Amino acid sequence: MNHEEFDVSRSLHPEAETSNSSTPLLLDYSVAMPEPESHLFEVTLQIQGWKSSTIELKMPVWTPGSYLVREYSRHLQNFKSSSPWQKLAKNHYQIETQGKDSIEVRYQIFANELTVRTNHLDENHGYFNGAALFFYVPEFQQQPIRVTIVPPRSDWQVVTALPKVAPNTFEAKDFDTLVDSPFEIGQHQVYEFEVLEKPHQFVFWGEGKLDVDRIIQDTQKVIQVEAEMFGGLPYDRYFFLLHLTANSFGGLEHKDCCSLIYSRLGFRAKEKYDRFIQLVAHEFFHLWNVKRIRPKALEVFDYDRENYTPSLWFSEGTTSFYDLIFPYRAGIYDTKTYLNALGQEISRYLTTPGRLVQPLSESSFDAWIKLYRPDANSANSQISYYLKGEMVTLLLDLAIRIKHQNQRSFDDVMRSMWQQFGKDEIGFTPEQLKTTIKSIAGFDLTNFFDRYLHGTEELPFDEYLAGFGLRLRSNGEAPNLPPFTGMTVKSEGGREMIKFVEAGSPAQKAAIDPGDELVAIDGLRVGSGQFDERLKDYQPGDTINLTVFHGDELKQRSLILAPPRATSYSIDFIENPSDLQQQNFEQWLGVSFASISR
Repeated sequence: MNHEEFDVSRSLHPEAETSNSSTPLLLDYSVAMPEPESHLFEVTLQIQGWKSSTIELKMPVWTPGSYLVREYSRHLQNFKSSSPWQKLAKNHYQIETQGKDSIEVRYQIFANELTVRTNHLDENHGYFNGAALFFYVPEFQQQPIRVTIVPPRSDWQVVTALPKVAPNTFEAKDFDTLVDSPFEIGQHQVYEFEVLEKPHQFVFWGEGKLDVDRIIQDTQKVIQVEAEMFGGLPYDRYFFLLHLTANSFGGLEHKDCCSLIYSRLGFRAKEKYDRFIQLVAHEFFHLWNVKRIRPKALEVFDYDRENYTPSLWFSEGTTSFYDLIFPYRAGIYDTKTYLNALGQEISRYLTTPGRLVQPLSESSFDAWIKLYRPDANSANSQISYYLKGEMVTLLLDLAIRIKHQNQRSFDDVMRSMWQQFGKDEIGFTPEQLKTTIKSIAGFDLTNFFDRYLHGTEELPFDEYLAGFGLRLRSNGEAPNLPPFTGMTVKSEGGREMIKFVEAGSPAQKAAIDPGDELVAIDGLRVGSGQFDERLKDYQPGDTINLTVFHGDELKQRSLILAPPRATSYSIDFIENPSDLQQQNFEQWLGVSFASISR
């Protein structure tokens, strides 16, 4: 048991000053950061109107949108209470009220991890996610919660999606809403703009070289085309929070905002700028797909453990499919750019060996133990539900378009899911999702789902692209492509390190492991970045002798080279397409086949 006395007479709610049985339950958090360079948030929770002998407090172990148990309580320290308490589990505290209806709890959260799903506090700003900072009271998660921010300096401002009820004080209608409303505190830049007569903000933190006007204009275009799909915007206001860093990429969706993190120098090159806009399109689309249209398993969040679903291929993968095409529909890039980007995604998929090992539905279900915890064998044993979900959605979209002469598409699936489940936030089951897709497609999906969602058959891209006059072209027969070894070598600190070895490849058969250091080929030292060039001196079937450090042991390995393997794919135009193929292409992408295929 632990105990520390506090003055609990303070309250943000004047009506809570009484302590009789009619006192309502009030939950008030105060978040201070008196020494931001310490990376410590000082959190105070005041509970007023409590009527039971004990209070249970639990800190979430994960946050919606990021499917990994992150153990947020590991950053908690100096827990104190105005009444005796004990710790029951890693994230679970129990307080004895001793007949008091007012209890105060204080604790610190160490915050020095700048990602979209964690907390960060330094001399420049404070950022936190609700799941990583606040306790919830089991069985009282529907209770309104107030949060007061105490900035370290008067020039630090607060941005959050929660409504303000007093200076620097905000109210969440329940704990889910609190978790869904990150806070940014500091000297950030705020830019206001409107879309469809609704207020929006872009909030930038960090130094960077970027054209704010261009970003806002392109974001407006993305919002408009996404809203068009669903017939409007389901919020009163929305903001985009962007953290600019040295070399990061990511996003986390929320109902009324999103958190983005991106390289501060990643806006000059067109391809990198396009990637940023795709990130914006992805996280914004999530305000429909997953925040409101969400799997039954995520309809009611269990913050104490994993929430399993086989449907993340739709929630994330379908969103990835749309994050490429929405900027195209918005006119931000042209048809060739879109097809090139799609080809790059297909290349990533077809060069991942794990696509033939792990089914898509299993990838979704096992997100909690695999996707966010990659190791040296991950590419051999698993496939991202983002990536394969994107590919499966592409094939379904093309199939629906062919079946219905482009009068239907996967857009209709999304609209139907919105009407059935999203508007009223009713969770869907995998069977209901399949039924909805079938109702739009107009054909039985059992074989498709068995082969490509629940099985590991190769996806037939050419079969589905052919109806639009397209095909895949690989670089597998390109001149000067080196023989295949099955290992990936990268330079690190002047050493050539083997980072990946494909299962069943010549490298694996030669007993080469990830983590080995490649020293020489046939007795000649391998210099930085020389590995692929050195291989071009050999032919498939040749045996090469590799010198490697395996741990601290110098080893000799004999490797038999295999024929070159394709490393990239592109979407190409078939010769002499039929009138129907050209018509399908034009109705799909809105431009003539001839104008693009030249």
